[in-house]
Amino acid sequence: MDEQTTTPQRREEAGDRTEAGTEAGTEDGTERGTKAGTEAEAGAGAGAGSEVGAGVGVVYGVTALALVASGLVHLVVFAVDGGPWNGPVSWRKPVTFGLSFGVTLWAVVWVTSFLRMSPRVRTALLGAFAADCVVEVGGITLQAWRKAPSHLNMETPFDTAVSMMLAVGGGVLVALLTVFAVASFRRRPTGPAGMALAVRSGFAILLVALASGAAMIARGVVLTRTGHQEAAYHSTAPLKPLHGVSLHAVLVLPASAWLMASRTSWSEKARWRITAAAVGCYAAAVVAAAVWAVLTY
Repeated sequence: MDEQTTTPQRREEAGDRTEAGTEAGTEDGTERGTKAGTEAEAGAGAGAGSEVGAGVGVVYGVTALALVASGLVHLVVFAVDGGPWNGPVSWRKPVTFGLSFGVTLWAVVWVTSFLRMSPRVRTALLGAFAADCVVEVGGITLQAWRKAPSHLNMETPFDTAVSMMLAVGGGVLVALLTVFAVASFRRRPTGPAGMALAVRSGFAILLVALASGAAMIARGVVLTRTGHQEAAYHSTAPLKPLHGVSLHAVLVLPASAWLMASRTSWSEKARWRITAAAVGCYAAAVVAAAVWAVLTY
């Protein structure tokens, strides 16, 4: 009788210690929960990743791989066909957009597995995001083969339709990624030490990329509508470094936290501090790009 009574009590006490460890990591801002609390969070993160469904996850992975492959194929096309690398009409755009959207899609699918949100909602949002990535890369690639600018091009009705489609698609991307960013701050992401900080910081910096992208489109559209087409094409240059640097923080920072947790024996405290330093360095790079954009705008 004593043993039967004590065993449930011990299990309950162990569960309380795990929860207390997790809460301690949240309250003091250093994520120094107990080992049991951290392991529980890591398990929750892995479980969340499987909630999307193996079949759907494969579809997202194949889609991301196809976008990356498209970028690499067009790099070969550029090597064979030649032409300018810069400018509104070049093979650079299908190369960089294919690689960037492919990597970003894969990163968002993986990083959102650490978010505490409804599996159905997450799956629906990821489906819309993947479709939008394909549309964006597809429109840009189509225009590259037509030897026509993809963005801010109002020369013909067809060019205008493609340009507006890309602009609307950009707005959809902003909305979807903002939802994920808000979700990361509403409830603490799961994962090993430093992952919550990395995920939140990654999404926060990603919002800078979205804002700079929206600013490029808005400025270009104004110039185009007022008859300054060439100026519109060149107006995006100052913001491109800021946009590019801040776009991939959502992959780099969580990946560094995951690698430290899975490949090193460092303590949780050390891993959290290294993650915090990485966030600081990345933020400094974003600030430097922003200053350069202001000075050259």
